[in-house]
Amino acid sequence: MRFARLRMTKKKWLIAVIVVIALGIPFLYFENNAITTTTFRMQSDKLPSGFDRYRIVQLSDLHSKMFGDNQSQLVRKVAKLKPDLIVVTGDLVDARRYNAETSLTAMREMLKLAPVYYVTGNHEWGSGRYGELEDGLIELGVHVMRNAGETMKLGDGSFRLIGIDDPTFDGRTYRGSIGADERIRKVLDSFDEKTNNTQEGPFTVLLSHRPEMFDVYSNNRIDLTFSGHAHGGQIRLPFLGGVLAPNQGLFPRYDAGKFVSGPSTMIVSRGLGNSTFPQRLFNRPEIIMVELTR
Repeated sequence: MRFARLRMTKKKWLIAVIVVIALGIPFLYFENNAITTTTFRMQSDKLPSGFDRYRIVQLSDLHSKMFGDNQSQLVRKVAKLKPDLIVVTGDLVDARRYNAETSLTAMREMLKLAPVYYVTGNHEWGSGRYGELEDGLIELGVHVMRNAGETMKLGDGSFRLIGIDDPTFDGRTYRGSIGADERIRKVLDSFDEKTNNTQEGPFTVLLSHRPEMFDVYSNNRIDLTFSGHAHGGQIRLPFLGGVLAPNQGLFPRYDAGKFVSGPSTMIVSRGLGNSTFPQRLFNRPEIIMVELTR
C-alpha cells in the first residue's frame, strides 16, 4: 500500500512538472517577444505654435534581435503609431552576437515610416566593428548623430535635436559624465553661434544611451532626453521595479519610464532585445511614443 502511494505521489509530481514546463515555455517566449507600446505626452511653452501634435517614436537596445521576417512585427507596431520622427538610442547590435543585417533591416523598414536619427551605445563600440555598421546606416539614409545637433522644423518654428556618443566611444576609454557634459556643451554652443539663441533657447531634445547621467542632462537644461541601456532592469518585480541594470547595479533608479528633474524630463526605454542575460521577466520588449503638444 505504501509503495502504491509512493508511486502515485511520484506520478503527480511528474504531471505537475510537465504542466509547469508546458505553460512556462510559452510564457517565457511571450515575455521576450511580445512587443508593448508605452505612450507619454509632453507639453511645453518652449514649443512653437502652429502644430497640433508631433509624435516621436523611440527604439532602443535591439541587440540584433529579429521580430518576424524583415522585422515585420516591429514595423507593424511602429507604423500604427504614425510617427513624425523615429529616434534610436543605441545598442542596435550586440557585441557578443554581432549581426548587423538584422539591425540594418530594421532601420531600412523604419525609414519607410519616418526620418530616423540614431546615437551609439556601448555595444556598438564593444563589438569592434562600429565603422562598418555606421557606413551601412548612412548608406540607408539614417541620420547618425555623433556629438552633433540639428534644427528640426515644427509648426511655425523649430526645436533642437542633439545626439552624443556613448562614453565608451573608442571601445576602451570610459569618460563617464565628464565626457557627456563636454559633448553636450559643445553641441549647444554650436547652436548658439549659428542661431544667436537666447540663454533660454528653444525646446531641446537629447539622444543619449545612458540614463544614469540624468544629472548631466538636467544641469544642461535639456528639455527632453531619450535614453535606454538599463533594459528595464531585465527582471521587474511588483512595487520594486527593475532588479539589475548595467552601471546602476541592483534596483536601479533609472530603470524605465519617465523621470523629471527641474526643467528636464528623461524617458528611459526598456528596450527590445537582450544581451548578457537572455530572458526578460514581467518586462516585455518596448516601443516608446512621446507626443509633443503645445
